[in-house]
Amino acid sequence: MINIKIPNNNLEERTYIIDTIFKEFLGLEYSTSIDKEAINWEMTLQNGKKLSFEDHFFNKYPSSLEYLKIESFPSQVVFEKNRFIIEKDIPVLYGTGKLKETGNGFICGIDIFASSFFMITRWEEYVNKNRDTHNRFSAFESIAYKFNFLDRPVVNEYLEMLKNMILYLDKNESFKSRDFQFILTHDVDYIYKWDTAKKFIRHLAGDIVKRKSPIEFMKSIIGYSALKLNLKKDPFDTFDYLMDISERINTKSYFFFMAEGVTKYDNNYKSDSKQVKELIKKIKKRGHFIGIHPSYNAYNKNDQFLKEKKELENNLDTKITFGREHYLRFEVPTTWQIWDNNQMSWDSTLSFADKEGFRCGVCYDFSTFNILTRKKLNLKEKPLIMMESSFVYQKNISPLEMEKKISDLIETVKMYNGNFTMLWHNSSFNILEWKEYKKVFERVLLKNA
Repeated sequence: MINIKIPNNNLEERTYIIDTIFKEFLGLEYSTSIDKEAINWEMTLQNGKKLSFEDHFFNKYPSSLEYLKIESFPSQVVFEKNRFIIEKDIPVLYGTGKLKETGNGFICGIDIFASSFFMITRWEEYVNKNRDTHNRFSAFESIAYKFNFLDRPVVNEYLEMLKNMILYLDKNESFKSRDFQFILTHDVDYIYKWDTAKKFIRHLAGDIVKRKSPIEFMKSIIGYSALKLNLKKDPFDTFDYLMDISERINTKSYFFFMAEGVTKYDNNYKSDSKQVKELIKKIKKRGHFIGIHPSYNAYNKNDQFLKEKKELENNLDTKITFGREHYLRFEVPTTWQIWDNNQMSWDSTLSFADKEGFRCGVCYDFSTFNILTRKKLNLKEKPLIMMESSFVYQKNISPLEMEKKISDLIETVKMYNGNFTMLWHNSSFNILEWKEYKKVFERVLLKNA
């Protein structure tokens, strides 16, 4: 067992991040003790070797929640090198590149604990109040984007460095084994595109006025006619296709359904409709999974969330324990606390709406933390790595560029045997804006599975 001595301040935060790193991520047995004289994170391995990480954060803010201010953000992020990292360099949010070998171990200047705490708790988003038009924290506001490491799971890099240091000092130590996984998820904002004649007529007007495409106008008429004659599926009815491709790579899809909301961004179908109930039966029969996609305003309203969860459980005859917020709306720490209050097992909201990458800095599931109550929650976060519509924000991106970016992210996650959690809406295939990207979806899955 590894013994970890910590300074006598910010104990809830320190205990949380130690447990997350050593128990959840690395699978190591450890004990902690408070040392009033300690100024760093001090580890004694089973063979007596010692590993020390300098404290460059919590000691500066010894009072509870004193750190929650802009001035506590990393003022700069430097990229350092040492013999234990697996990339060419490693981003240092808090600390220095110092690595000193002692007679019995090492002293490292990188404060991997405060840096990891910064990334996975998202306290950055509580302090920085800037938001987009949907009240979301933008990727472009994040420290990870500003210092050019959003596409790197920096917490995973710290874990690998820590593992290599421990193994150098004690080759008999063993760690949790992991396997790379695709986690395929689909937010069901719409069941059908053309469920009413009014919607179809509006679509035809869009073909002419917005898309300026007489060819698409004629294709739409032919497609709608074939739909009414039961010769063709609705463009958004891609559920069999999605389950087929999931099964081809030996996994199952997660479909997140909506209940009744209160805004113009909600209520595109009813969860008690015949069509939805038949779809649910089909998904269950094939062994795929059903979760919740809370409505636009449910991310910070417990009563609304609970109402929707009960509605889905009643109408879909399914216990609801996981899902993702609509529009990726998220508020630290409110959203996590709401999910935890309602006995949810995991959430997968945390990717940025406007940029792919590692919002939490990690590609492993982890227990969440309420930064205000200073309590570890039962709820797990399954970080979302990419959403297909995030690429819409990147102007003029071609299918090949999109495929390259997604494939690079997959290779990064594979390096750490992590979970590549991706979101591709069932409605993002058979319409003009997305038709050319269907092959991207297929290739990145079939090539990388």
